[in-house]
Amino acid sequence: MSHVDITLNVNGEDHEISLEPRRTLADALRDNCELTGTHIGCEHGVCGACTVVIDGQPVRSCLMFAVQAVGKKIRTVEGLSEGGRLHPLQQAFIDHHGLQCGFCTPGFLMLVSGLIEAGPDTSDDFIIEALSSNLCRCTGYQGIIDAVRAALPDMRQLGR
Repeated sequence: MSHVDITLNVNGEDHEISLEPRRTLADALRDNCELTGTHIGCEHGVCGACTVVIDGQPVRSCLMFAVQAVGKKIRTVEGLSEGGRLHPLQQAFIDHHGLQCGFCTPGFLMLVSGLIEAGPDTSDDFIIEALSSNLCRCTGYQGIIDAVRAALPDMRQLGR
């Protein structure tokens, strides 16, 4: 199959890559951009491990072709921290035991950061409903919920 040359803007940096048009964004991020924080789980959009933020909205990168992301701003888990300082959500996951094996963690971090930055309701009901779209086999979710609650004030203050 023929390749296309595209540029993806990921975490504020342009990545000029060549790939088959049928390649998913998840594969392009991992294989072409060498950003392996985006995990690939089910490859059917069910588990949420591959969640990234595109133009301010959480998106399952396994369900999107890389060519569909051209001209959009993509943020992966590698783009959360700034200057070696963890994002408040990352720190809260550590402090409140929101991760165990860590496989699902990047997807949860990107889901929550994207939703909170969009400025919706942040009630307990909203948080629990939003988190229910991603799967975790290890934590039992309470640590994740506690981490999100703890990070909200700092995220609001930072505007991210």
